[in-house]
Amino acid sequence: MDGRRRSGNVDDRRGQRAGGGKVIGGGIVGILIVAAITLFSGGSISDVLHNLSSSGQLSSLGGSPNAQMASDYQPDAEEERLAEFASQVLAGTEDVWTAEFRRQGWGEYRPPKMVLFTDAVSSGCGNATSQTGPFYCSADQTVYIDLSFFKNMKKQIGADGDFAYAYVIAHEVGHHVQYLRGILTDAHRRMQQVSEKEANQISVRLELQADFLAGVWANHDNKMFNSIEPGDIENAINAASKIGDDYLQKQAYGYEIPDSFNHGRSEQRVRWLKKGIDSGIVDYGDTFSPAYSQL
Repeated sequence: MDGRRRSGNVDDRRGQRAGGGKVIGGGIVGILIVAAITLFSGGSISDVLHNLSSSGQLSSLGGSPNAQMASDYQPDAEEERLAEFASQVLAGTEDVWTAEFRRQGWGEYRPPKMVLFTDAVSSGCGNATSQTGPFYCSADQTVYIDLSFFKNMKKQIGADGDFAYAYVIAHEVGHHVQYLRGILTDAHRRMQQVSEKEANQISVRLELQADFLAGVWANHDNKMFNSIEPGDIENAINAASKIGDDYLQKQAYGYEIPDSFNHGRSEQRVRWLKKGIDSGIVDYGDTFSPAYSQL
């Protein structure tokens, strides 16, 4: 990413207080269970917040994201590097999807905003803490990330490397692409009309497609900028393998609960990400037509 441009669509709120709330209850195991299952959440953050609040991990947050600066906040050199990196990756998604939308005849691509925050944030979809993980809010068309998430990826799930971090951002931008194409809105409407099990299956389809779109971005970004280095793809695949519902539930509970899956199995996430990286063809990313068992 050396020398790559930075996006002008980044709102840096690091160090700003979003209210008086704090993460409560449960201890580290409880937080891991709830936060891990909600990593890389989709366009509606309401389900994620419900999971956190219902499990006692999230207290009520209030106030403005532009409240006073935390007096003890001081970003270190690594966080500053990650902030620049995130901005450069976002710029890369802008370049790729602008070209792809024109090529596909989808109209002009309207890039999302990205908010960098610390600890807690107020979004168009509600208030959230860092425990929620990175998320995309369709209400304000914004990706929200606490950069500490990247630092914790290696500690908590054993996933590391800049391309793995880029995959996280590209996945959330993939949800924005779904939103612009009407896929996200239609899926969320259907999720409200069916049983919880069926809604979870629709969510899995959304998440796997976002994984695929992240792969498509990587394919085209590499063609534009020769950005993928040896080991990068392996790092991203390792990250995808560590965020499957089956893997995370086994880590948290010791067993899996398939009917509660809302992001997909590890092997599914790896397969769809790799399919996008290998092909770069958006038409290959239909996760809604196949039978659920064939995903």
